[in-house]
Amino acid sequence: MPATDDIITIDGSAGEGGGQILRTALGLSMVTGRAFRIEKIRARRPKPGLARQHLVAVSAAATICQAEVTGASLGSQELVFRPGRVCPGKYSFDIGTAGSTSLVIQTILPAILMVPGRWEIELIGGTHNPLAPPVDYLQKTFLPILKRMGAQVEVELLRPGFYPAGGGRVVLRGRGCETLRPVELLERGALRRRLAWAAVANLPPHIAQREVDTLCQLLGFAPAETAIRRWEAFGPGNVVAVELEFENITELFCNFGERGKPAEKVAEELAREVRRYLATEAPVGEHLADQILIPLALAGEGRFRTLSLSSHAQTNIEIINKFLYISCEVIPVGEDTYEVRLSREGSLQDPATC
Repeated sequence: MPATDDIITIDGSAGEGGGQILRTALGLSMVTGRAFRIEKIRARRPKPGLARQHLVAVSAAATICQAEVTGASLGSQELVFRPGRVCPGKYSFDIGTAGSTSLVIQTILPAILMVPGRWEIELIGGTHNPLAPPVDYLQKTFLPILKRMGAQVEVELLRPGFYPAGGGRVVLRGRGCETLRPVELLERGALRRRLAWAAVANLPPHIAQREVDTLCQLLGFAPAETAIRRWEAFGPGNVVAVELEFENITELFCNFGERGKPAEKVAEELAREVRRYLATEAPVGEHLADQILIPLALAGEGRFRTLSLSSHAQTNIEIINKFLYISCEVIPVGEDTYEVRLSREGSLQDPATC
C-alpha cells in the first residue's frame, strides 16, 4: 500500500475499463482523504473519456468535499482529484441528459454514509437506464441492506426519467453514521412475497400488460402477484421488473423496453435472469454484489454469497485495495456460487469534515 500522503495512480483501462473505476475512486477518495490520478479513462468504451454523467459525478464529489480537480472536461481521459473537507448539507445536481442519477448516487454515497451530518441531495437526469440500477432497485434491494448496517439513508423518486428525454427527479436524504456494522448475507431464507410489475410512460398500457402476462407464463406468477403502473414523465419509457422478497434479502430484477423490440421479448430476457438467480441458493444477485462491496469495505468486514462475480465487481475489489487496507477472498462454494469474504488489515483514515 502507498503512504497516505502519496497520490494513487489508477489505470482507467484495467478491468471492466468503464466508469465504475472512476466512481469507486471518487467515493473512496472522499472518505479517506487520499488523492488520485486516473489515466486512460473509459479506454475500452466506444467513446473513451469523460461523458456528461461522469462529469456530473466528478463535480458532485468535488463540490461536496471541496476538492481540487484537473482534467474535468468532456472527453478527457486523465483526471487528478485532491479531496478537501467533506461538507454535509443540501445540494442539487443536474446531469442535463438522461444519464443515470443512480450512478451519481453511487459515487457520493460513501461520504453520505460515513461523514456525520444531515444530507439532502437533489438529482435531475435519468432514473431508469438500461446500463445502471434503477431507483426502484436502490429502494427495494440496496438501501435496506445499508439500513441493517446502521446507515440512515433514503431515496425518493419524484419523477421518473427515461432515455433519451431524461428529466427524472430524485432526492437522496441521509445522516452520516461514522461507522457501519458488518453484515453476513449467506442465506436467502424463505420466500415471503413475489411481484411482477411493468410501468409505462407516454406509451400504450397494453405494452405493460403483455410483459406481465409473459412473466406469468414463464415464471408461474398468479394475477394477484402482478401490477401495471402508468407514470408521468417527460418522454416515453417502459420498465418491467420482478421483485423477490425473502426473509433475509429482497432482490429486484428489471429490463427495459426498446423501440422495435416486442414486449414479450423484453419479458423473456428478464425471466432468464430471474431463473438464473433462482437456480442457485446465493442470496446476493450479480448487480448487488457490485454495489455492496464498498459499504462492507468501509465497515471493515463482511461476507456474502453470490453468483459468479461480474467484471464490475472484480474492478471494484481492485480499486478498493488501492484506498483501504482490506483483504478480499472469493471462494467457490457451489455451481455458479461464490462466497466473498472481506476483512480489515488496517484502520480507515478519518475524512476531514466541515
